[in-house]
Amino acid sequence: MISPTFLDGAPNWVDLGTPDLDGATAFYRGLFGWDLTPGGPEVGGYGMLTLDGRYVGGVMTVSEEEAPSAWSVSFKSPDVDATARAVTEAGGSAAFEPMDVLDFGRMGGFTDPAGAYFGVWQPKEHPGFGVIQEPNAFLWAELYTPDVPAAAAFFAGVFGWGTDEMKVEGSDYTYTTVHPAGAGPESSFGGLVRMGDVPSEAARGPHWLPYFAVTDVDATVAEAKRLGGTETLAAMEVPGVGKMANVADPYGAVFAVMKPEPRQ
Repeated sequence: MISPTFLDGAPNWVDLGTPDLDGATAFYRGLFGWDLTPGGPEVGGYGMLTLDGRYVGGVMTVSEEEAPSAWSVSFKSPDVDATARAVTEAGGSAAFEPMDVLDFGRMGGFTDPAGAYFGVWQPKEHPGFGVIQEPNAFLWAELYTPDVPAAAAFFAGVFGWGTDEMKVEGSDYTYTTVHPAGAGPESSFGGLVRMGDVPSEAARGPHWLPYFAVTDVDATVAEAKRLGGTETLAAMEVPGVGKMANVADPYGAVFAVMKPEPRQ
């Protein structure tokens, strides 16, 4: 799983764009116990979501006319400008050019050749996540893409990611996991999934999906529904991996929750 030292190329942040900041904050506070530290005008009102005072992600208001409500995943880079050039060389494009965020760090937004958006964060004063792999914090990232080999080649060119094939116990399905350059499967932080394998996700087009760890998937889904969310992919057990489900918040932003099995 993700190294607490955040190897280059690994996820180091997630953020939410929502049309209703107050409503979304209430939903995630009720579901995960997150608090909001509002952002001032110098950061465009971008707020920080925290769990027991530790950063779990960010949130900003995005009108429905600007973009659908959604979660996005960012990956660590020691040089966002160099990463931007690598994206272009590998066939991707810039959603917005690299920019400084005060003294916190430098960021860029990009799309892969299939159109999936991802962010890149070059840390300065703000390293990224303050907690991962604990209940109610980031756990895993998954890319839904029409072509898994092409996506693997693109991100290998941009970040140097390696891939591994994992046979899902009790089935013929093979899941492609990704890990940072120079690391091994034990540092895997995400997976690549062919969109057609999950129709509910395929309908959203190519995209990254964040997973948050929970202690009880069924109880979390029930609470999400009580708070106005919906279950978009029914809870399922994956032998040797854990139990998971996909949920949309009241404004349509989709994420996954998972109770992982202990690693052997």
